Order: sequence, then structure tokens, then C-alpha cells
Amino acid sequence: MIHPEIKFYKYHGLGNDYLVIDPADGTQSLSTFEIQLLCHRNYGVGSDGILLGPLKNKAADFAVRIFNPDGSEAEKSGNGLRIFSRYLWDKGLVSNRAFTIHTMGGVVESRVHENGSMVSVDMGRVSFLSRDIPVAGKLREVINESLCVGGREVVFCAAGIGNPHCVIIRNRISPELARRLGPKIETHPLFPRRTNVQFVKVMDRSNIRIEIWERGAGYTLASGSSSSAAAAVTYRLGLTDRKVMVHMPGGRIDISIRPDFSITLTGPATRIAQGVVDREMFDQQL
Repeated sequence: MIHPEIKFYKYHGLGNDYLVIDPADGTQSLSTFEIQLLCHRNYGVGSDGILLGPLKNKAADFAVRIFNPDGSEAEKSGNGLRIFSRYLWDKGLVSNRAFTIHTMGGVVESRVHENGSMVSVDMGRVSFLSRDIPVAGKLREVINESLCVGGREVVFCAAGIGNPHCVIIRNRISPELARRLGPKIETHPLFPRRTNVQFVKVMDRSNIRIEIWERGAGYTLASGSSSSAAAAVTYRLGLTDRKVMVHMPGGRIDISIRPDFSITLTGPATRIAQGVVDREMFDQQL
């Protein structure tokens, strides 16, 4: 069923943009086709994903479903959660006190501050265990393993924070590298649920730079969960300290890592626009 109209609210977190679609406005669910068309940058509104919520959930104050542009559902998104928190703030549903959000990747705690412009999210604990991420093969911590992709061997670490990540540390990184190797690694058989990919350059003990290929979305200007995974890996390898600033093409996120590898990220969320999708949009074929 195609909805007669869909109201949306558009935000971005460091250039990583999402559409918030509130069920209270009449859209309770979305088909894969609707998601793909809404996210399309030529034939639709254009975004890196869709946040459907707030939804009710007994485990948390609010719940949200996160969808990638290809229509698949994501377990967790750091930028998405900051944007969703900002939306709740804009609607007057939260104050500057901490509140909880249920995602498919677990419950997180969020706090909005600086009059709505900044959001901190406790993302949960990073795991390097293969069964948690997941990564195929025997049970192990996936640290400094080799992977053959695109005719070359790369050394990687894998990390899970409710969603899967493959972290590759290199002296040189670039958007071209992410676009060339990212899609091959995303769909490699080693990752049964596909994976997000981060190419990381360690600048010093307090700063890293990353390029991102996001599962289901492609090359991305910024990612909160990718920043969390990359910072956790560099700390696990002894290359950085527990407080790390992650530099991305879209901007910077502050990451704090506790001794148990629980992550708090802090960054901006910016409101762009709101509107109503015309019914005619759904008469197109992708």
C-alpha cells in the first residue's frame, strides 16, 4: 500500500542526513520501495536513511526503527540516534535530562544539551568477539586478521556495537579507497550480516581520521557507530587514549571509552527542513 502522503522532518549529523517520519503523523510503516524512493537523491527527497519513530516499547522511554537507503533495517546508528534525540527535543518530548531509546541493536541512553544543538549518546559496549559482531569461523577476538579483497590483502579488526564493523588502519586513506574496497568488504562471506567498513589513519593519541563505507548506504560523510568502532579498535591496539576526536569528511565527533569499552559519543544534530511528500512521487519506477 502506498500512503497518500508522508510527512517528514529532515536533519543531518555532520552531513549524514536522515528523514524522521513520525507515526503520529499517520505513517505507521514503510515498504522497501517507499524507503528506497524517499532516500533517492534524484527521484525522491534524498537521505542516508529513515528514522521511523517515536514508537512505544516497554524496555525504554522511546523506540525507533532505522532504515538504510536500500530498504534494509539497521540495528543502530550514532548519527541517527543523535538526530532522533534532537527531533524529540524539538517536539518537546524530552528535556536536558537523560532518556532511553530502544533500537534493534539494544537500548541506548541519550542527552540533549546546548539548547538542542549537541547530543551525547551512550552507544553501549564494543565487542571484538566474532559471535557478537558477527564474523564467520571459530570463536575468537577478531584482531589483526588478514582478508583478501580486490586482489590485495588487508589487515583488519572487527568490532560490534549493536551493528558490525570492519576497521582497517592505514597510513594513507581517501574517499577513493573507501569507494573501491568498501563494497567488496561489506559483502565478503566472512561477514554473514554484511558489515560497515572504516579506513582509519591515526593522527596522534587523541585524534584519528576515518573514511567510511556504510552497509546499505555506501560512501558516507560521517557515522557515529563507525566513529565508535574505529576509536575502540585504535584504543584496543594501544594506538590512542580513551578520549579520541574522530575526524570525518563531514566533521568531528568526540568519543569517550570506558574501561569495559562502553562508548559515549558527542556531536551536533542540525535541523534542515520539514515537508510532505507528494503522492505523484510514488508513481515512479526506480
